[in-house]
Amino acid sequence: MEIQPSNEVPPPSVNSASDAEQPHDDAVVPDASNHESKESKNEIADGEVRGILEVIASTGRFWHDWDKLKGMLSFQLKQVLSEYPDAEKTSEQQNTALGETYLELVKRLDEALHGFTEGPPFTLQRLCEILLDARRIYPNLSKLALALEKNLLVTSMLTISTDPYPQSALQNAVEPEKASEEPKLHSDSMQNGVEPMVGDRDEVMVEVEQADIDDDMAIAMEAFEDIVSSETNSVQTNNS
Repeated sequence: MEIQPSNEVPPPSVNSASDAEQPHDDAVVPDASNHESKESKNEIADGEVRGILEVIASTGRFWHDWDKLKGMLSFQLKQVLSEYPDAEKTSEQQNTALGETYLELVKRLDEALHGFTEGPPFTLQRLCEILLDARRIYPNLSKLALALEKNLLVTSMLTISTDPYPQSALQNAVEPEKASEEPKLHSDSMQNGVEPMVGDRDEVMVEVEQADIDDDMAIAMEAFEDIVSSETNSVQTNNS
């Protein structure tokens, strides 16, 4: 009776290694997809952030939860700072121009922003104005950094507004349409050969009624003159 050696069974060492690595590979794929979804969310949030900051810059008030608004400000802050050429320079060049590296500058300003835990600084309106138009106001990153630091090194804070959220943008979109209707009506009337009546409607009606009275009086006077003329002719005939 032959006994098959037990060492002829191939050890699953290679497959086991690949199987052990497989969960790790599977874990990497969701990370990549999550990264893409985060980028798409940031692209969508960029327009939302600018819209909210524009309302604050024009009114000086805020309506959103401070933690959410603080995240928007932090996002816009980093976005604005990254647009300056200093972000692409070497560390030595950054230290020469800014007195610190670009990453140290971003971290310092962002930490100053997050230092406000109860509410935004009272300089929020000016802060939003700077972040919305930083490149035009401050051509150099060093000057922008000083302005941002000045507006973040305060202690007084704003409270959330209880007034209704402004709807001026919607109203401005409707009012020009109403304003454009009146010239159009005027031009259409002139093209048809009819000039629209100007003035109060009651005054126009009084003028029409007065014209009717004048016409009636003219007709009555003509009839009276005819009667007088016929009587005169009759008298002359009898005398002759």
